[in-house]
Amino acid sequence: MHMFRFTPFDIVRLQAALKVPDEVKGSNGTVASGTEALCILLRRFAYPNRLKDISGIFGRSPEELSILVNTLLDYIYDEFRHLLSTLDQKWLDGEHLQEYAAAVRRRGVPLQNVFGFIDGTLRAMCRPSTNQRHVFNGHKREHGIKFQSVVVPNGLVANMFGPFEGRRHDAALLADSGLLTKLDALPGRAPDGNAFALYGDPAYPLRPQLLCPFRGAA
Repeated sequence: MHMFRFTPFDIVRLQAALKVPDEVKGSNGTVASGTEALCILLRRFAYPNRLKDISGIFGRSPEELSILVNTLLDYIYDEFRHLLSTLDQKWLDGEHLQEYAAAVRRRGVPLQNVFGFIDGTLRAMCRPSTNQRHVFNGHKREHGIKFQSVVVPNGLVANMFGPFEGRRHDAALLADSGLLTKLDALPGRAPDGNAFALYGDPAYPLRPQLLCPFRGAA
């Protein structure tokens, strides 16, 4: 389990849930069974390791491992990326939103309608040789690409938007993502009668669907 962060039984379940085919074939003709390709991917994600580090485990060259990892990642992304771009899902219905808001309140938050949290994340990168200003984030003082994510108390990512240039402000990502419109369409109401909302840091604008602390508050 320590190698893949999943038990053998759960790997079988994960393969079925992700609809991993029985055979995964890379662009150069490299072939692996679906189970092997998934195990390679899980091991690669079990930080920290490099392709060279896990080459001996699977008896494959780093180049083969790289192709199989990228092939399976592309397949999973193509099949399931829509789940990160919408809030119209069974586990985000009115009943579940009530549960998430109640979980937030149990942590001592004096708000009844917050069901999740939003933030922008900068993934650092090496300084590029060209167009450095596009990916340089002045606040973090490093180069990178930005994502906007929404998480709920069960630990799942409910929405993901990006990547974008590292220089983009969190508020700009919010506007481009159209997330506020999606929040408007959420079903149900909180116990206080208000619409369900997310909580973010002061970088975001204050809206009925998006709450944040006052700028400059202690």
